Amino acid sequence: MSQTTTSSLDELCVNTIRTLSMDAVQAAESGHPGMPMGMADAAYVLWTKFLKHDPAHPDWYNRDRFVLSAGHGSMLLYSLLHLTGYDVPLEELKNFRQWGSITPGHPEVHLTPGVETTTGPLGQGFGTGVGMAMAEAHLAAKFNKEGYDITNHFTYGIVSDGDLMEGVSQEAASMAGHMKLGKLIYLYDDNEISIDGSTDLAFTEDVEKRFKANKWHTIKIDGHDHAAVEEAIKEAQSVTDKPSLICCRTHIGFGSPNKQDKSAAHGAPLGEEEIVKTKENLGWENKEKFHVPEDALNHFRKAKEQGAKAYKEWTDSFAEFEKVHSEEAKAFKLAVERQLPDDFESFLPVFEPDEKGVATRKASGTVIQSLAANIPQLIGGSADLTGSTKTWMDDFGIFDSSNYGGKNIHFGVREHAMGAAVNGMALHKGVIPFGATFLIFSDYCRPALRIAALSHIPSIVVFTHDSIGLGEDGPTHQPIEHLASLRAMPNALILRPADANEVAWAWKAALEHTDGPSLLALTRQSLPIFERTDANSAQNTTKGAYILADSEKDQPDVILMGSGSEVQIAMEAKSLLNEEGIDARVVSMPSWELFRKQEDAYKQKVLPKEVTARVSVEAAATFGWQEWVGHEGTALGINHFGASAPYKKIFEEFGLTPERMAEEAQKLIS
Repeated sequence: MSQTTTSSLDELCVNTIRTLSMDAVQAAESGHPGMPMGMADAAYVLWTKFLKHDPAHPDWYNRDRFVLSAGHGSMLLYSLLHLTGYDVPLEELKNFRQWGSITPGHPEVHLTPGVETTTGPLGQGFGTGVGMAMAEAHLAAKFNKEGYDITNHFTYGIVSDGDLMEGVSQEAASMAGHMKLGKLIYLYDDNEISIDGSTDLAFTEDVEKRFKANKWHTIKIDGHDHAAVEEAIKEAQSVTDKPSLICCRTHIGFGSPNKQDKSAAHGAPLGEEEIVKTKENLGWENKEKFHVPEDALNHFRKAKEQGAKAYKEWTDSFAEFEKVHSEEAKAFKLAVERQLPDDFESFLPVFEPDEKGVATRKASGTVIQSLAANIPQLIGGSADLTGSTKTWMDDFGIFDSSNYGGKNIHFGVREHAMGAAVNGMALHKGVIPFGATFLIFSDYCRPALRIAALSHIPSIVVFTHDSIGLGEDGPTHQPIEHLASLRAMPNALILRPADANEVAWAWKAALEHTDGPSLLALTRQSLPIFERTDANSAQNTTKGAYILADSEKDQPDVILMGSGSEVQIAMEAKSLLNEEGIDARVVSMPSWELFRKQEDAYKQKVLPKEVTARVSVEAAATFGWQEWVGHEGTALGINHFGASAPYKKIFEEFGLTPERMAEEAQKLIS
C-alpha cells in the first residue's frame, strides 16, 4: 500500500475489511479470503467517496448500483455492508456460509440487504450490471425533465480475471460499448492469479486492448493506491459516452506473509497461524477475532448520514417533480412498482376461430403490439432474430445511444448477455424487460435463466421455433430436451400455448408472474385457432391446464393431453376415437407449473384419478410426462434428435400423428 496516499485512518478502515474477511472465512472453514484482501483498498475508496447509497433504504430507487461480479469474494461485500450500516449485524459475518444466515457463500439478491444481484457463476454479474445501466439510461431518457434528474445514478462493479475469461463478459462488453453506456464503471481486480495458479497458464491477452476494441474507456492503476483509485473513478465518471474499465493491479491475499500473490490465497482459509502473522504484518494490534475498531466503524458509518441526505434530497426533488409533472410522476411510480393496468383483459387481442390459423409466434407479435401500447414500461428485443421471433414494437423506436428512450432492443447474436442484461433490467426496476431467441438457443442463455429462477427475478424470454415443427433447418435447430430441462428449473414458469388465444393469456400469466422468469415457447408453423365457449375459454390458460374438448359422458373413456402445437393432434385423435365409439377428453396443458398450483378439486376435475387411460403428446422429450399420464398411461414424444425435412413429414415419420395417438388410446382401454 502506498503510504504517501493513505492516511492512518484509511489504512485502519481497509485493514478492518481485510481482517473481517479473513476471520469469517476461517470461522466457516471455507471461502475466498484472497480477493477481499486484495480489493479492499479500491472498494474502500469507491464505497466511502463515490457510491451513492442509503443503508436505511437499501431499495431506494436512485441509488448507485454495486455489483460484485466476482461473487466468490462475498466477504468483501458483506464487510462493507456491515460497516456502512446496513442491516447486516456482525453476528451474520460470524455465521458466514452457515445454515440460516444472510451471508451465503456467494451473494444472493433479496436475501441480504444491499446485495443488488446474485453472483458467483463468473461473468453473470458483469452482464447483469450492463442491464442495470441500460435500464438507468432508458428511464433517464423517459422521465428526466429540466431541473429534475429523477433517474441519475451509476452502476459500479468489481470484476475478476475469471469474469473476463467467461464468454458472457465478452458478449456483454461488446454490447455495452456499442450502446455507449457511460454510467457503467467496472473495477477489474487484476491480481494475475486464478485457482490453478498464475493467470499466465491460460490468460495472456491484453485485457485493456480488448476493452478498447469494444469501445470502452480504460485506465490502468495501482489498485492499492487510494489517490490513483479516486482519480480513476473521477475520470471514468467524466466519460459519458463510453463504459469504463479501471484495471487495478492488485495483490491477492494482500498482507499475508506466505500466501500473498499465490493461488493458495484464492479459495481456502489462510489458517489460524497465517492469520496471526498477517494481522501482525498489517500492524493490526488487536488479537480478538472480528474486531472492529471504533474509529474505523465511526468513519464507515458516515455513510448513513450521507445516505440519508442524498435520499432526502431525491425525495424532496421528486415531491416537486410530482407537482410540476404530475402525470409523468404517476407513470414513473407505476413503472417502478411494476404495476400492471387494472383493465389488462380489455386489451388482450381476441382471435377468431380459424382452421388454418396462425403460428403462435405471430400471434405473440400481435399481443406484444397491444401490450406495448398499453404497458409503458414494457421494453425488449431479440438476439438478432426480431423478424423471426415477431418481437418488434411498432412506433416505439430503437433503444440505442441516440435514443435511450426507445423500446426495441437489438441485443445482437448474444443470447447469454441478453439473458443477463434482461435480469439486470428487471432488478433495476422501472421496466418490464423481455428477450427473444429460438428455443434451441436457451442453451446459450441458460445460466442467466437459472440466476433469474434462483433469485426470483421476473425476467421474460420469448422462445420461438419450439420444436421439430421448424422443419428443414434440421436437428441442430430442433429442440428436443429443452422443455423438460427448463421445466426442471425451480421458480421458472414455462408457457407453451396451443393457439393464438392461449398466447394472449400466456402473456398475461407471464407478466403477472413475479417469482422468477417466465419463458414462452412458441411455434414457427401455423396452428388452428380453436372454437371457444365459456366452458373452454382461453382464459383457462392461466390455470395451466384445462378441458379444451370434453367427453359426452361424465367420465371419459380416455384423456388425451398435450401442449402447444401438439394439442391439435389430440383434437384430431378425439375425432378418430369418436368414430370408434370411444369417448375422449382433450386437455390442453400450456403450463405444468400453473396447473400444479391449482386446488386439488380443480385438478381432479380436469384429470380425474379414476381415469387411468391417458395419452400425452408433445414434440419433445417425454421426460416428466409420467406425472400427468400416470404409470398406466402413455407419453408420445421424441426421445432422439430430429431431422431435416418438411415439418409435416417429420411429424409423420416420428409417429406424432392423430392416428398414432388414437391407436395408443385404444390399446389402453381394450
